[in-house]
Amino acid sequence: MESSSARSNTSERNRVDYARSVSMDSAGHSLGARSASILSRRSSRQGSRGSISLSREMGDSILSSMRHSLQSADQLLGDVDGSVLAQVIDSGDRGLAFENDVDEEEENNVEDHQAVPLPDDTSMRIHGRSSQGTSVVAPVSAMKSKDTNVNGPASSSIKVEPYKLSWMQDYASYLIHLAVFGFLGVFTRYGLQKLFGPSCLALTSDQSPLYLDLPSNMLGSFLMGWFGIIFKADIRHISDHLIVGITTGYMGSLTTFSGWNQKMVGLSSKDHWVYAVAGIVLGMFVVNESITVGAETGERLRGWILKCIIEKSSIGSKCGWEDWRVDTRTKHYALLGVMVILMSLIWILSIVLAIVKVHSLGHGAVLWLGCSVAPPGVWLRWYLARLNGGGIGIGKRRHLKWLPVGTLAANVLAAAIMAALAVTAKAENTRRLTVLNGIQLGFLGCLSTVSTFAAEVYTMRRSGQIARAFVYAAATFVLSFVLGTLIYSVPVWVEHYR
Repeated sequence: MESSSARSNTSERNRVDYARSVSMDSAGHSLGARSASILSRRSSRQGSRGSISLSREMGDSILSSMRHSLQSADQLLGDVDGSVLAQVIDSGDRGLAFENDVDEEEENNVEDHQAVPLPDDTSMRIHGRSSQGTSVVAPVSAMKSKDTNVNGPASSSIKVEPYKLSWMQDYASYLIHLAVFGFLGVFTRYGLQKLFGPSCLALTSDQSPLYLDLPSNMLGSFLMGWFGIIFKADIRHISDHLIVGITTGYMGSLTTFSGWNQKMVGLSSKDHWVYAVAGIVLGMFVVNESITVGAETGERLRGWILKCIIEKSSIGSKCGWEDWRVDTRTKHYALLGVMVILMSLIWILSIVLAIVKVHSLGHGAVLWLGCSVAPPGVWLRWYLARLNGGGIGIGKRRHLKWLPVGTLAANVLAAAIMAALAVTAKAENTRRLTVLNGIQLGFLGCLSTVSTFAAEVYTMRRSGQIARAFVYAAATFVLSFVLGTLIYSVPVWVEHYR
């Protein structure tokens, strides 16, 4: 047993040393080692329990290890519990619902296992707390604080506790941010459909593997590499509501899995099976490459930004990074007020224009109707994301905890409803067809997502879990396509719909 423990300790030291050797900057050394240490301890201490609820600190540590050394991420994350990785990209409102329980469990675990402090050379600085009080990683602020401690150690002991919203206000703020950014996602997706579709550039269509939503899925996956992986911890240090709005709200609504799946089901219903298979395979390759390029370019961009900040700090220029942080009562309510006004204006305008356009069958009816029903789709997907990392089963008998069940459920559910509305539209008049198309664009387009799905596959691949990534991707496509075929294609074949 002692030799086994020694080998385990040696393996952990080697993994930490490897992370240090490939770090791109001085902050990367302590961050990579801290990530490996935190993840190893959390996995060994909590692996025997039920579902592990991901803390923001752990999630940011995982993403930071990818950001600082994409080449060594599999070395750092190889021993991470699969249920933790399933929550890295999106855990929905799980952190809000179970935060107090998680904090109590972690405190009890620390007492029971008599955890000792980490060595100074492997610790990273954790600055500030989110609106719910959870620690977050702030690399930029960490370097600034380090410089401050060198120049003035006495001032480092002064810590101002940031203002925290009440639970009700915090939850409402998340919903409002999701709605506003969801509107923006629908606008962007609709614009890209028109730009690259048959009416303009004619690069995409319903009759080829290059489906209408391919450009938006590519753009959303690329941006997910930036904001969902590389800059996530930095933006979260400014505002957790903002990063949830950008990733889950905007990029989740900019991309759509249900539209992608339905186009392939439609091609197969016309006996264009080669096009359907090509659309799925090529589409998956494209979004995977998009998020990879996004992560790599984002890493370079972030390094350049950090370099500029360090240079400005060295010549005495004041860096305003901390000034952007939403940590006071005034900032919280100012941001919340702006978002409430934006949500109200866009939503009311969308509803009014949708009613007018649908009755007159005017141009843009589908867009405004889609915006009118977009927020419920975003909210439902965010709520379902709480299932990520929870596994399948009841109580302690849960299996497949590595599977992002929430994202899978949202995509499959949206694909099934999309197929049902598509076959219904075959027998409806023009006005009802417009309503159905609006629901497909807004509610179902926002309920399903490709950016989160691609990011989850990416994290599995980067952590060395290639087989799980393949199984997750295959399960998503097979379940959605089979349901789409049963709900849409079979009635089309039987009833001979045109």
